[in-house]
Amino acid sequence: VGFEPEPRSSHPYLLVDFRLLHYRPGRAGPVSARGVRRLLSFQRYRHPSRSACRQPNRSQLCVLDQDYAGQAKCMLERAGSWSFDIFLFDRLTNGNSLVTLTAHLFNHYGLIELFQLDMVKLHRFLVMIQEDYRRQNPYHNAVHAADVTQAMYCYLQEPKLVSSLTSFDILLGLLAAATHDLDHPGVNQPFLVKTQHYLAALYQNSSVLENHHWRSAVGLLRQSGLLDHLPAEDRQSLERRLGSLILATDINRQNEYLSQFRSHLDRGDLNLENSAHRHLILQMALKCADICNPCRPWELSKQWSERVTQEFFQQGDVEKKHNLEVSPFCDSQSNTIADIQTGFMSYVVEPLFSEWARFSNTQLSRAMLRHLDLNKAHWTDEMDPKTHPQGNQGGPAQDPWRDQLYLSDGC
Repeated sequence: VGFEPEPRSSHPYLLVDFRLLHYRPGRAGPVSARGVRRLLSFQRYRHPSRSACRQPNRSQLCVLDQDYAGQAKCMLERAGSWSFDIFLFDRLTNGNSLVTLTAHLFNHYGLIELFQLDMVKLHRFLVMIQEDYRRQNPYHNAVHAADVTQAMYCYLQEPKLVSSLTSFDILLGLLAAATHDLDHPGVNQPFLVKTQHYLAALYQNSSVLENHHWRSAVGLLRQSGLLDHLPAEDRQSLERRLGSLILATDINRQNEYLSQFRSHLDRGDLNLENSAHRHLILQMALKCADICNPCRPWELSKQWSERVTQEFFQQGDVEKKHNLEVSPFCDSQSNTIADIQTGFMSYVVEPLFSEWARFSNTQLSRAMLRHLDLNKAHWTDEMDPKTHPQGNQGGPAQDPWRDQLYLSDGC
């Protein structure tokens, strides 16, 4: 397909010690050599686990989630609920929410039988995906990937999609959701660019992280051999389309995809029998799933808001320590969770979900917009009245989210 996937091998990182991102004052004991290599290499060295390498008992693999009893099994039965608590599910599955949920959905849709997937290879593939998400990241970790996969499942159940998507579309959508942030380093693209990281040079400062996620996902697909039995043409098509979906999650290209989607809705010419139009809908569904946290019930949304802000502030602390310009939203002294979230909801989330509701005007879409309004009101109430006087909460032109979208749209 014209590119080499990124293998699980070592790449040196010389400028910033990423142990600083996950350092906790007062933690006893030195960092192990393995831990240092893992942090400095973005996990690109091979680290197979016993669970991934051992030969599983085939009698236990008929349905990968059948051994999970009690509450975890009950939760899987309502995996299509928008109030699904992924944090609770991750605890009940002992940190294996991504493997368990994705395996359950593959079985639910009959993808294992339809595409004749080897159960051992599938299990290894899912374990490798989960392991290549960095647990130290407060936000971009395997729980986030599981949450996005669950949201994608909710969207795949929408009437318009149920009646039009093929099994190949469903397979592609679930794979993209599970791998869309694979091996995320916990810092953003501007950080990689200004520290001259090799990934920024490799992808020429364009959709750096999204390209890395895509190539890493293809690398795991090929390493696991999960699809080796399919014709080469089908494998190459899936890899290309997987990249197209993951690249669509680049926040800097938000206006590009939103304008295209809005134009189709204005003209009323979306034809879901057309494979290109179905692919656009999958792109928009993945974009919605990726940033759906503000549209969840408050108890879940608040936890995600705190986690992503913590990750922002960790990056800002590293930038300050190394005398780098602090990235927008990353300065804990000048930003608050409420400031960041209200701008994000107003300029990124609301325009996207409003257009999605035009396309799929269902109970789920209305519930998401209702939660968005309530959550935005919660954060607005917590904003500092000294910095955001009543009636002028920063002003549209002063909001960094608005500025970022406009600048990226003009590049």
